[in-house]
Amino acid sequence: MKRWSLLSLVFALCLAANSLQAKEVVIVTSFPKEIFENYKKAFETRYPGVTVVINNKQTNAGVTYLRETKAKPEADIFWVSAPDAFQTLKKDGLLEKYAPPKETMAKIPSKVGNFPVHDADGTYFGFAISGYGLMWNKNYLQGHKLPQPKEWTDLANPRYHGHLVISAPSRSGTTHLTIETILQAYGWDKGWNLLLNAGGNMGAITERSFGVPEAVISGQYGIGVVIDFFGLSAIASGQPVDFVYPSLTSVVPASVAIVKGAPNMENAKTFVNYLLSEPGQTLLFSPDIARLPVMPDLYAKAPANYPNPFKTKMGGVDFNDQLSSGRRDIVNSLYDHIVTFRHRELKDAWASIYKAEEAAAASKGPNVAPARSLIAEARKFASQVAIDEKKASDKEVVAGFRGKSGLKAQMETEWETAARANYAKAKELADKAAGLAR
Repeated sequence: MKRWSLLSLVFALCLAANSLQAKEVVIVTSFPKEIFENYKKAFETRYPGVTVVINNKQTNAGVTYLRETKAKPEADIFWVSAPDAFQTLKKDGLLEKYAPPKETMAKIPSKVGNFPVHDADGTYFGFAISGYGLMWNKNYLQGHKLPQPKEWTDLANPRYHGHLVISAPSRSGTTHLTIETILQAYGWDKGWNLLLNAGGNMGAITERSFGVPEAVISGQYGIGVVIDFFGLSAIASGQPVDFVYPSLTSVVPASVAIVKGAPNMENAKTFVNYLLSEPGQTLLFSPDIARLPVMPDLYAKAPANYPNPFKTKMGGVDFNDQLSSGRRDIVNSLYDHIVTFRHRELKDAWASIYKAEEAAAASKGPNVAPARSLIAEARKFASQVAIDEKKASDKEVVAGFRGKSGLKAQMETEWETAARANYAKAKELADKAAGLAR
């Protein structure tokens, strides 16, 4: 009898533990609190007794976290903007296949532009459309007598030197997508030329993506590189800002996925269903969220002048998420070692180049031609990328950058050493050119 009583007690305790466990859904997300707090409140109201637990991590850290906990998953949901992050996790076998309700999926198109809204194999699902562009403070530009930007190439305008802000792509999945969009729009070499020139114009490089809109709204900097909802939500809340989609940008879905072996599987499925449902989609129109639903019919309920990616062409780049996923670690590390970590030297080099160009433009002396030749050479050094596109996609190199390998450390050291030397040489040549032109 005592034995059966003990077994009954153990069984009851197990049921109680499972019951407690089933009352939550753990979400890894890179989204700012304005998004996840609204969804947490709405979901918990709709499903009383289920608690949404948020584990807020930037995208790359979230991918690493799921890899590190794959033997015993702690999270149920992965919820971020970057489609290539989902491609990476899918290849790693870390996402659970799922089929949301047919009546819900029937209301969502298979593509936005040429890009699939959902994964064809059912491992992740687009819940909102995201575009990438430029946000600016109208008062700041007026005060500094600066033109409004329109294209990515405007970031290389000498007039913007010190007035721009961006986050590091290694710290922000949305910035990584922007960097990749530029590389895919202009090609590897021209894309990096633009990124290095723009990097030299940056007044600051923030650690998180939301640091960019904060700096623009506060008037610390004039123009920021952002995902659209930062600009749209700021406009909706009455801030003195504006936003533009460059003609060569990408419009892709922000997605949600269930983690393979999720400890709260049924609640995870319920959360995905809610995001894709009409109530979950309509919540995207909230002023402090301001994202684009994946249900076209809902745009009839949108605020006035709200962007509609299903009616208006908003992106000129057919984003290749598999290409982006394959070289993700390399692109992020390369940007860090030639821009983020060497920002002061890069910024100083471009400042010297601009001064030399001004001096050459104003000079009528006999040394203008050799001065301009030196300036052209200085520009080459300041915009030189340390690795070609073929090597960046090499399987051995890609594999080496997925961990802390000797190859990764060696290449990063080479990149940083080359960048330091290039920027010093560019500044030297530009200063010499300025002296000749005077």
